[in-house]
Amino acid sequence: MTATMNADGRQRTRTALFLAVAMAATVGSALGFQHIGGYIPCHLCLEQRTPYYIGVPLMVLAAIASTLSAPAWLTRGLLVIGGLLMLYGLYLGVYHSGVEWGWWQGPADCTAGAGPVDTGGKGVLDALDKFVPPSCDKAALRILGLSLAGWNAIASLILAAVAFRGAFSRD
Repeated sequence: MTATMNADGRQRTRTALFLAVAMAATVGSALGFQHIGGYIPCHLCLEQRTPYYIGVPLMVLAAIASTLSAPAWLTRGLLVIGGLLMLYGLYLGVYHSGVEWGWWQGPADCTAGAGPVDTGGKGVLDALDKFVPPSCDKAALRILGLSLAGWNAIASLILAAVAFRGAFSRD
């Protein structure tokens, strides 16, 4: 950080870095459950990752912009975009949780249940065309009563609040 950066600029830099790390940790946890834990994500699970995939590089860009003393509107704007992405993530998490609890219907392409994949002796690559992901209305795992979609909604809400607070803090 430069010596000429004011306290609010440093705070926005720290906020952007925190958001980048927290977003990466959140989506990294989902990837860990998938690749290490063996939980196959449904269509809505995969869609919930998109705000994080976009948000992490944007928050890194916001931190760089703030560190290089770019105009405050640029850093603030990137933080607002990060907050909006997390609000979209909140919507997706609440929507998916509602589908899991049976409060409303999920998308039509998310209702088929996954069965065992039969490779027919041809190998895994040939079976990919026949792979059916799990149904969106069944929570693969619940932690303290909440599915991973519910925990994503909570994380998204907190991250959105942090992003908006950083964007709209007084200079």
